[in-house]
Amino acid sequence: MRDPAHITYFKLLIVRFILATVVLLWCIDSYAQQDPMYTQYMENLQTVNPAYAGSKDLLSVMAVVRNQWASLPGAPDTRTLAAHTPVGGTKMGLGLSLLSDHIGPVKQTGLYADYSYRLYFSKNRTLALGLKAGVNFYDARLTDLTTNDPNDPVFANDINRSFLPNLGVGTFFYTNSYYIGLSVPKLIENNINKNGVTVQNTSREKLHVFFMTGYVFNVNRIVKFKPSILAKYVKNAPASIDINGTVLFYDRLWLGTMLRIGDSVGGLFQLQVTNQIKIGYSYDFPTNKLGAYNNGTHEFMISYDFNPKSGRIRSPRYF
Repeated sequence: MRDPAHITYFKLLIVRFILATVVLLWCIDSYAQQDPMYTQYMENLQTVNPAYAGSKDLLSVMAVVRNQWASLPGAPDTRTLAAHTPVGGTKMGLGLSLLSDHIGPVKQTGLYADYSYRLYFSKNRTLALGLKAGVNFYDARLTDLTTNDPNDPVFANDINRSFLPNLGVGTFFYTNSYYIGLSVPKLIENNINKNGVTVQNTSREKLHVFFMTGYVFNVNRIVKFKPSILAKYVKNAPASIDINGTVLFYDRLWLGTMLRIGDSVGGLFQLQVTNQIKIGYSYDFPTNKLGAYNNGTHEFMISYDFNPKSGRIRSPRYF
């Protein structure tokens, strides 16, 4: 009969190996996807597409907390705070987003401003063009990692507060019932330096291309159905494709499912508490081998719309 303590120790070694592999993909010159992923991305489009700023025709503030791979030590932990608003009397929109992403010894903090300009067409069709500008601060406590070779130069020094400015662009076409967008939120592939000196084996920020689309079907006066897709492409990495299907009841309650092809499945719940406040929760579980070593991913969302006109929206929007 196997010793339970031996089995527990063996599982711990596997978990540490997986975590070390994930961290290594972030710290060496790999081509892994670096931007955080979200299950409730349809409520968080501003962070990946600057053209979304101002599209709701009111000041909107949203916060997201995402705990990925629960129970796995050092697993990704992401916090996002974003706000956007139209500029009264103009065709412009402005936005601001703050992102904190932590995985193992690696921590990134980003602050970005968004600008959009909207072109109006007949039948409530709008085309928005956007610009994103900001900076990312990158920390990696590489010396805290345990390595087979204590003299490995890649892990000999920490990366402290690397200042990584960047620019992005996007376009967003929408009506009251559907949207389609394309964006590149980071155009500059910055080198991540150690103490101001470029090291051959440290990583670079990678260019991410996002495509997004969704449609709201009026099933009847009570029920609406909204399928949506978010696809992300990074050079030399598998494409990431999220497919969501959500059902809206009485313009108040959203229930939905999610499939991230080759990665995970999940479900989401969102509630329009008042005309201004919306809360949401999602849970997804890996469908790959990593699923055996964690308890899934939890994501919490809350948004608030500042509407001075008695809390009512002239043209209801579902994205």
